Amino acid sequence: MKILYDLLEINGVSGDESRTTQFLHEYVEKRKKNWKVVPKIFFSDAFHDCLLLKFGTPNTAVFAHIDTIGFMARYKNQLVPVGGPELIPGTWLVGEDSLGSIRCRLEGDEDGLFHDFPRGIDPGTCLSFEQNVRVDNNFIQAAYLDNRLGIYNALKLCETLENGWVVFSTYEEHGGGSMPFLLKFIQKEAPIKQALISDITWVTEGVQHHNGVAISIRDKFIPRRSFLNKIISLAEKSGIPFQIEVEGAGGSDGREVQFSPFPIDWCFIGAPEDNVHTPDERVSLKDLKAMIDLYQFLMKEL
Repeated sequence: MKILYDLLEINGVSGDESRTTQFLHEYVEKRKKNWKVVPKIFFSDAFHDCLLLKFGTPNTAVFAHIDTIGFMARYKNQLVPVGGPELIPGTWLVGEDSLGSIRCRLEGDEDGLFHDFPRGIDPGTCLSFEQNVRVDNNFIQAAYLDNRLGIYNALKLCETLENGWVVFSTYEEHGGGSMPFLLKFIQKEAPIKQALISDITWVTEGVQHHNGVAISIRDKFIPRRSFLNKIISLAEKSGIPFQIEVEGAGGSDGREVQFSPFPIDWCFIGAPEDNVHTPDERVSLKDLKAMIDLYQFLMKEL
């Protein structure tokens, strides 16, 4: 899991994903010769900070967003949130501006956010939760498991994938924005009919730790039921533990697949976490394994 630990240490707030993408590109270039199929890599300024890998003849794409929530320095000691971080006074934040490294505490609430750093921070500087990775026999706990675990799952999939796209997208935590041009490119280069969203969901009264990966029937948006039925049928065939999620809120890159002009089915499949959007997100290792196993199974069957 070294790659996961490395990913968790990279700051990549929405709009500032270039370090994460560079890391992923270097990883792919180094490892691709050992994978079952060597992918065609799309990585340049034309794709902003996104990375696309095409394996064989795709029919399905897996999307994993690489950005995280965080904060941005405004003026003096003011902060504004990026995405939807939990606002917990006293939380340690880290970053770097033109004058050096930054480590400060979050102060205030939704009516006004501030930092306690002893000098002004360059306006526009992104700050992330300070990382503290904890692993025991049952759980991994850290900041930004959403969506570093989704990236990790996608990279594990690359090891065995024969046909399909693996796409690392940006901006998801702060309104999306990269998916429209990614989908347009994919449909021109090697069209797909279906998509899986490799992301992390919530622990709720109906979705619990250790019960398997969550297959989402709906969040704020509702995928086509016939495709969901196909996914669930294959999941049952696999014998891999899974649970069904039904929510009335939340969203993912699946929203932009559904809102696109292309007839692409989609399904969100991800391990559940608690302490969402805090420095202490927690995911069951059993559920993470089920997520990895189910993606590898589905991408052979779809």
